Amino acid sequence: MNDETEIDTGGEPEFEVIGEDLAPEPAPVTVPHSGDKPVIALMGEFSAGKSTLTNLLIGAQALPVNVTATQLPPVWISAGDDAPYRVALDGNEYDVDLGDLSDVVVSDNSHICVSHRAEILDLCDIIDMPGISDPNMDAEVWQRMIHHADAVIWCTHATQAWRQSEAAVWSMLPSELYSKSFLLLTRMDKILSERDQMRVVKRVGRETHGLFRELFPISLTRALASNGDADKWIDSGADDFVHALTELVQEIADGKRGVREAEELAANPPAPVMPTRVQPKKIRARSRPQARPEPLPPI
Repeated sequence: MNDETEIDTGGEPEFEVIGEDLAPEPAPVTVPHSGDKPVIALMGEFSAGKSTLTNLLIGAQALPVNVTATQLPPVWISAGDDAPYRVALDGNEYDVDLGDLSDVVVSDNSHICVSHRAEILDLCDIIDMPGISDPNMDAEVWQRMIHHADAVIWCTHATQAWRQSEAAVWSMLPSELYSKSFLLLTRMDKILSERDQMRVVKRVGRETHGLFRELFPISLTRALASNGDADKWIDSGADDFVHALTELVQEIADGKRGVREAEELAANPPAPVMPTRVQPKKIRARSRPQARPEPLPPI
């Protein structure tokens, strides 16, 4: 195994635990209308693979490659051809040039909205959150947006998987997200020994039991480089993940549709159907047969 590969298979945590109390409920902000479409948030520490995952899912660069993720607020990606814009904290919308995002100050903006044409975006919207490990970024940056998410895909670097800082932030998220979220062990290709890979997967699975719907070891770079090669795509771990994601998105969409239909029914109950009044049939008297006269006695 490569001696330079750092693997965290357990041991003492490296970070101080963050307080578990959520910040006050953020003020409502303008978000794209998604209807019954699920909203999936991509989260994790800086350089855990969120941007690479976004590129894999939508098949394109969501933002210019020279943009540093920590410079920006959350990026809401939806289907379409609309021009990009940013949403300020006061709810006002402003045009934005993706080629020059220097005027997008994180502390003044809720999020950026961009549109793409991609099959996955016909099924769901994606929110690419900034890295939660940046000490210069206040937690409110992602807290004000997480309430819009129906599920989370959390990316953790396989060589230092599931650090205490990650576990602390995850404990701050709404618990109803747990059963609808995935944990991705990214950069699995950096661990060359199959035995070490299994050790990491086993440890993380044990430490996150009950916190996620499923755990997927994956190499996002190998998935991107598969170029239609089915065997390479499967070996990267992307095939199992994408199939599970498609099923999850459909399940969430069905649930949201059912809730909406129930709310509409409760708000507009159908008019009661009155039974048709049935006119009683007239009873016709049945004539009794006349008795035959008795024969006269003989004279």
